[in-house]
Amino acid sequence: MRRGPLVTCSPDVTVRAEDVHFEVTDWALLLSLSAIWGSSFLLMAIGLDAFEPGLVTLLRVGLGALTLAGLPGARGKIPRRDLVKCAVVGITWMAFPLTLFPIAQQWIDSSVAGMLNGAMPLMTVLIAWLAFSTPTRPRRLVGVGVGLIGILFIGIPEASSAGTNAVGVLLVIVAVGSYGVAANVAGPLQREYGALPVASRALSFAAMFCVPYGLVGIPGSSFAWGSLIACVAIGIGGTGIAYAIAVTLSGRVGAVRFSIVTYVIPPVSIVLGVVFRDESISSWAIIGTATVLVGAFLSSRVD
Repeated sequence: MRRGPLVTCSPDVTVRAEDVHFEVTDWALLLSLSAIWGSSFLLMAIGLDAFEPGLVTLLRVGLGALTLAGLPGARGKIPRRDLVKCAVVGITWMAFPLTLFPIAQQWIDSSVAGMLNGAMPLMTVLIAWLAFSTPTRPRRLVGVGVGLIGILFIGIPEASSAGTNAVGVLLVIVAVGSYGVAANVAGPLQREYGALPVASRALSFAAMFCVPYGLVGIPGSSFAWGSLIACVAIGIGGTGIAYAIAVTLSGRVGAVRFSIVTYVIPPVSIVLGVVFRDESISSWAIIGTATVLVGAFLSSRVD
């Protein structure tokens, strides 16, 4: 049973949460989050059909914050000294990357954005090692390496066939690096104060940070019901509910193994992009999808 950052297995044996096997609950959280976030790239693309990027982000983050604020479990107290860390999570996991993704998707397909998002495990491992002194077992590094190869199989041919703009690719990579910082900060906070209070505070801070750019985007936006519905869906489900799940999973399994959620996101974003946006997909993407799933499995094992 997990109780905080350390798990007591017997009176004489205590291990870290990162060293415990994935349980059924962990896999359920992982797959649910992958499906929700995998569809978010399609929803952002639909939102961008009528709205400017800043407005898409503001609607997403603002509705997500309102969703969590309405849940009784999100009202737990967090000391003022740790509210600064919640603000850091709000910036690095929400406001900053969720601003970059809609901007990037003006130049790249939703499926390409989803595939590039799979680089998060590599970023999380590097940041955990360099900035947080987190030890990482060789098996997990092998899993990350295998997953990275799969991402290359998917990303390079698809990016070429889609005519991806280099600026869009760079923005997604920067956004994913920001996720890597957030994953290392959010996990310890969740274990201390619970998932909902942390996610709610972080989203509230993020919403405030997103207001200026969101207001700037209003004059250049038009109106379409499809775009509005997509932003509502991504705000309530893809942000409010999803981040509650994400912080819970990060606290249960640790930042590095939490990051493998992004290995399952690419196939979801590819399928949705092809079906609903008529985006292209190559045979390499199918091979890459199988490879990233193998990487996710290896990264989740501890023996």
